[in-house]
Amino acid sequence: MKIDAVIDVVCPWCYVGKRQLDLALSARPSLKADVWWRPYQLGPDTPKEGIDRKSYYAKKFPDQARLAQMREHLSDLGKSLGITFDFESECLIANTLDAHRLIRWARADGVQDAVVTDLMQRYFEDSAFLGAHELLVDVAAKAGMDAKVVADLLNTERDNDLVQSEIAQARKLGVQGVPVFIIDGKAAISGAQGVDAITDMIDKLKE
Repeated sequence: MKIDAVIDVVCPWCYVGKRQLDLALSARPSLKADVWWRPYQLGPDTPKEGIDRKSYYAKKFPDQARLAQMREHLSDLGKSLGITFDFESECLIANTLDAHRLIRWARADGVQDAVVTDLMQRYFEDSAFLGAHELLVDVAAKAGMDAKVVADLLNTERDNDLVQSEIAQARKLGVQGVPVFIIDGKAAISGAQGVDAITDMIDKLKE
């Protein structure tokens, strides 16, 4: 069963959704699932140097009470999934194009899942800047990729067009928010709907 998981690594709901997908697949150990992590950008115009997270969310959510409520909900949900969200530390939101290039290259080495998990953990739990090439190289090395090759590739525009083309295709298919899990090209689950929603869809398609 092929699962195309469309995400952006600076989307908290994508981190939640990934954990829910992991748990759903663990609950179906006999299922041979091939998960492809696909790119999406919520902020394609984010500058290379990043933008301050607090300022960004203050503009996006002028109703601070609503923002606090949303983060509290995310924090509680995260704890139930083993995620410790840090929304308070100083942090820069990155343009995620380079991170998505790394995820694409990780597919060839069979370590996409490890790279996606590490990127999200570093951003949401350690408040790291995902636009830093040295961080991306470190993520790659820890997953078992060739650090020098990744460092050299990041200093080029290799696969920029392919990643942007995938994002454009997702938008053409109607993806307006993430995560979206497309199962065997037949059904899609939009948003972090929970473990049961994923296992139910898997079971229906298997039948």
